[in-house]
Formats: sequence, C-alpha cells, structure tokens
Amino acid sequence: MIVQWIRNSRVASGLWTVIRLYLGYAWLSGGLGKLTGGGFDTSGFLKGAVAQAGGDHPAVQSWWAVFLEQVALPNAGLFSFLVMWGEILVGIALILGVFTNFAALMAITMNFAFLFSGTVSTNAQMVLLTVFLLIAGANAGRYGLDRWVMPYLSKHLPKHTPKRPAKPVTS
Repeated sequence: MIVQWIRNSRVASGLWTVIRLYLGYAWLSGGLGKLTGGGFDTSGFLKGAVAQAGGDHPAVQSWWAVFLEQVALPNAGLFSFLVMWGEILVGIALILGVFTNFAALMAITMNFAFLFSGTVSTNAQMVLLTVFLLIAGANAGRYGLDRWVMPYLSKHLPKHTPKRPAKPVTS
C-alpha cells in the first residue's frame, strides 16, 4: 500500500519533486564549484582516502583502497573530469526531471563512492533521499521533463524483443 502511494500518488510526486530539486541543486552547485574553482583535482582526496585504510579502525576498506591506489590515482585526471561533470549532469537532470531514474542511479553511485572513500558530510542523507526517488520510479519525474520525454522515447525508439533460440532439429 505504501509503495503504491510512493509510485502512483500525485501528492507523493509533488514531494519527490521537492526532494529531486534539493538533490539536483546540491549536485549542480557542487559540480559548478569544482568547474569554476580553478582546477579541480581528485588526487589529494584519493591519497587521503587511501591513508584512511590503515590502523585499528579504518574508515576505508582495504579492497576500496586497492581500487583507489591502483586504478583511480593513476587516472586522477580522468576521475576529476568524471566527478566534476557527473555532478553537473546529475544536478541538471534532477532539476529538470529528465532521465530522473538514471540520474538518481548515477547520484547514488557517486554518493557510495564518496562514502566508501571515508567522506561522511551530507552523503548519507543524499543516499537516503535518492533511495526514495529510485523507489518512486517514474513518479519522481512526473512533474518534470520525463512527463514528455519518456513517452516520446517509448513511442519512437525501436522495441527490442529477445531472440528465441531455434528449436533443435530432430530426425
């Protein structure tokens, strides 16, 4: 009953719109701050996260620290670009209510990456709010561009039907 209300109610959709706008603003302002801040670089953050992987009570799990050290740090320029533009694009999509579910999925992925890296800040709160947007599904974008974009795409994109394997020939 609650999930039905979350996914179908117009009142709930209004609530999701407010949450979506809040999250979108948070992501967009964070990304724009990095873009206009004069050279955003993740390498310091990544080194700090790796340093938190040791000791009696590590804030960063060792498997994540290995990923950061072996993959992210050597490609810090790429990760700086992805974080900055990811935040900007997620923010714009959530504010406009376009591709809302995908934007929420990318937002929660970034939030978990930040949490795995030992950052607390507002990330846990943003994860919780984003979970509600994901549960709401299409209702989260009802009062946004998804109202027109999703039906258009559904109508104009080719339908994919899975191919069934041919029946074996028996003699």
